Amino acid sequence: MERLTPIVELGVAEAYAILTRQLGEDPHWLPPLEAIENEDWGRDLLLSRFLDHSVEALAAAGVCLDDERR
Repeated sequence: MERLTPIVELGVAEAYAILTRQLGEDPHWLPPLEAIENEDWGRDLLLSRFLDHSVEALAAAGVCLDDERR
């Protein structure tokens, strides 16, 4: 089974891409990537958005909330 990547290991651009492209987040409801990519609060904001998705949806996107191997 393929290892899921814990969301805390994601960079800002990678988290943004997964949220918008794979999990269907509307980029209009997120700050522009250019505005948050070098900000700690921006990364925290993106990572918190993963909490709104089911474990199954996260796994389908190749990520998980923690470092458990699922």
